[in-house]
Amino acid sequence: MAKQMVRLSRSGRSPAGASRDLALDIVSYGRRGPGGRLQLGADQIAQIQRTVSRTPEVMVKVSGGGRDVGGVEAHLRYIGRHGKLPLETDEGLVQQGRGAARETVTDWQLELCRSQYKPKPAQGEKDTRAKLVHNIVLSMPAGTPPEKVLAAARVFARENFALQYRYAMVLHTDQPHPHVHLVVKCEHEFEPGKRLYIRKETLRQWREQFAALMREQGVAANATPRQLRGQVRKPYRDPIHHRMRALRAFAQLPIAERHGRRAPKPSTVMRKKLAGVLRQLKGERDASDAGEVKMRSTRQKVLAAWDATAEMLRRQGEAGLAARVDRFTARMPEVQTDAQRIAGRWREQARHQPLGRSDIKRSAPKSR
Repeated sequence: MAKQMVRLSRSGRSPAGASRDLALDIVSYGRRGPGGRLQLGADQIAQIQRTVSRTPEVMVKVSGGGRDVGGVEAHLRYIGRHGKLPLETDEGLVQQGRGAARETVTDWQLELCRSQYKPKPAQGEKDTRAKLVHNIVLSMPAGTPPEKVLAAARVFARENFALQYRYAMVLHTDQPHPHVHLVVKCEHEFEPGKRLYIRKETLRQWREQFAALMREQGVAANATPRQLRGQVRKPYRDPIHHRMRALRAFAQLPIAERHGRRAPKPSTVMRKKLAGVLRQLKGERDASDAGEVKMRSTRQKVLAAWDATAEMLRRQGEAGLAARVDRFTARMPEVQTDAQRIAGRWREQARHQPLGRSDIKRSAPKSR
């Protein structure tokens, strides 16, 4: 029986009886055809075409959120590049300058939020205070016109938060991929006690919605779970990216310039991954083995779902698209953990690296 995927509406509500295992679903709810068989509609077929054609994927992620007024103001200053970039608000105002962040925080009356006055945890303890805002990033791949990303982000924010949750946004074009930083107040404006909660299903709905808004701007965009595309590697969190970027920048400095500078602290996550790599190179079993088993199980479910989808397409006379689905699944990359991937890269480099004098001495046969 074919798997089914929820077609998320703009309102963010899912159809009744929707599948809970959204991450592995492919086909939206189809209509019943002759004989009571499920048939794929035009929207579902278009979604499959975009996926097997590897249409650029949108990215929607929550990058954190301030838990006190000072933290929120600091983040607004950061995304506004300390007054150099315009800050657009939910009221349609554009603020710019060093005082824009302070004006926004004051206008939102964050100091009246109940969680604002909870004590800050001691160093090393988990911060359990409720967030005052959510920091959201809406991003498109390199080459996407930035003005279209901003236009889609405006509609996205208006449809999801207008007249409910205060928000502000800034467009960034300093990196190859244009993206919008969206800061949303967590407490509802008119219903005391009501808060904005963001769950995995919420993010899936937002990705679908943002992709549709980008297509309305004339930009090819898609939103499918990474497992369905054969991507097994999880994207790293922002703090890890920042640490790795800082380490690479430090390593590229001339030795003379490194003198007197403190090297950036390496990520503990990456340190654990490297420890796993060393165990892989030594041939020892590692905790990542359990992760590999889970990934292979997921891949089997994904392939079974794609096979069922191809069969439905053939029954509907879409043999050409079904053949493209078959080629798409056949080209999926091999399932590998991060430790296996890095260890394999090291082995490959060692295989092609020329032997040094000490290596030659060790490998030379001893004279009798």
